[in-house]
Amino acid sequence: MRKIRVFAGQAGRSFAAGMCEHLQVPLSPSRLQRFANDCLQVQLLANCRERDVFLVQPIVAPVQENLMELLLMVDAARGASARRITAVMPHFAYARSDKKDAPRISIGGRLVADLLATAGVDRVLTMSLHAPQVHAFFRVPTDQLHALHELATHFSLQDLSRTTVVSPDLGNAKTATTFAKMLGTPVAAGSKERLDGDAVTISTIIGDVAGRDVIVLDDEIANGSTIQAIVRLLDQAGARRIQVACTHGLFSHGALDRITASGRVDGVVCTDTVPHDDLADDDRVTVLGVAPAFAEAVRRIHSGESVSALFGH
Repeated sequence: MRKIRVFAGQAGRSFAAGMCEHLQVPLSPSRLQRFANDCLQVQLLANCRERDVFLVQPIVAPVQENLMELLLMVDAARGASARRITAVMPHFAYARSDKKDAPRISIGGRLVADLLATAGVDRVLTMSLHAPQVHAFFRVPTDQLHALHELATHFSLQDLSRTTVVSPDLGNAKTATTFAKMLGTPVAAGSKERLDGDAVTISTIIGDVAGRDVIVLDDEIANGSTIQAIVRLLDQAGARRIQVACTHGLFSHGALDRITASGRVDGVVCTDTVPHDDLADDDRVTVLGVAPAFAEAVRRIHSGESVSALFGH
C-alpha cells in the first residue's frame, strides 16, 4: 500500500480519515486557498509521482464549491504525474439530474461526469447513484457501492417477524426487494408521482402493511416530501411501527423535523456519505459508517482485485 496517496477535500476530511484508518495509510495533506476575486486554488502537499491517488470529496452543500474543489484536486494530481487518479465521491449530488423530462433543460449528471473525465479522473468510486442510467454517464470505469449490508446488519438486531420493507416508489422497488431478501421479510411499494420540484403524491401502496412494522427504504432523503407522503399513507393503511432508512441523509431545510413531527416515525437510519456533525447528539437519527466499505474497495482497486465481489460477500 506504499504507492497509495489519499487526499480529501473540505467536505471529505472526516470520511477520508475513517478510510485511512482501515487502510492503515496516512491521510495526505492538502491546502485550499481563496483569492481576493473568490477563485479557488488547491495544492496537494505530498508527492504524487507514479502513485495511485484517491481524492475523497462527497458532493454535498455547498455543492458547486465542493465540486470545483474536487476538479482542482484532480487537476493538481494530474499535473503532479499521478499514475492513476480515482475520485471517491460517497455522495454524487447531480445524480438526480438524469433525464430530459421537460423541454430545454440541462442533464447535470452527465455534464458533471464529463467534467470529471476532462479534468483527468481515471476512475470513480461512489455509492448508491439515484438511477441506473447515471452509472452510464461516466466515461471512465466506475464502481458503485451500496449500503444494504450495513443497513441490514443494523435492522437484523430487531424482531422482524412482523416487518415489511416498503419502497416509496416503484423505481426503488428492486433495491427494496433485495433489502427485504437480506432481512427475510415481505416487500411493498408506493405508487408515486412527482408533481413539480419537491411536490409528490403517493396514491396507493402495493402490498400488505396493515398491522405490520414497516421499514421505509429510500436511496436519498433531501427535502423529505416523499417520506412524509408515504408515512401518511402507511398510517392510513394501518401500519404499526414505522422506521425510515436511507443511504444519503441530506435532510435539507428542516426535513428531519418535518419527517418526525407527526410522531409516527420511530427513527431514521442513514449513513455517513453526507457529513452529519450537526446530528451527533440527535437521538432521532442513527448514522452508520460506510468508510470501511470504501476502504476495502480502495484496497481492491489498488491491488487489481474485484470490487463487485464485495456485493456477494
